Amino acid sequence: MNKQQTMEKIMAQTKTIAVVGFSSKSTKAGYYVPAYLKEQGYRIIPVNPMLAEGLGETAVPSLEDITEPVDLVLLFQRSENVPPFVDKAIEIGAKAVWMQLGIANQAAADKAQAAGLDVVQDACMLVEHRRWKA
Repeated sequence: MNKQQTMEKIMAQTKTIAVVGFSSKSTKAGYYVPAYLKEQGYRIIPVNPMLAEGLGETAVPSLEDITEPVDLVLLFQRSENVPPFVDKAIEIGAKAVWMQLGIANQAAADKAQAAGLDVVQDACMLVEHRRWKA
């Protein structure tokens, strides 16, 4: 599967998205991207140890605190900080990992793919979703 096909598969099959690096600031991509995705019908789980809630959902401090199945782990983290989040995504049984625009970590991506997860790097899910829907 190429990157486009992988993105389309993830967007079509995902229901629940854990957003690592969710922001309470509406001007940050870590807020307005998940807000858009929630409007599109996805369930958003904000992952941020500094927040109690986001977008009307209860926030969790870390991926291992999520008590329901997660389809996608959406990462708003610096590229060098990605590996432990990918490890946790594998551990909790996520089906896919998506690294937002400007974020890429090939070693982490390879590890996720080896564990059977779909992976997207360096792409904005909001932009790609709008294109996919169009």
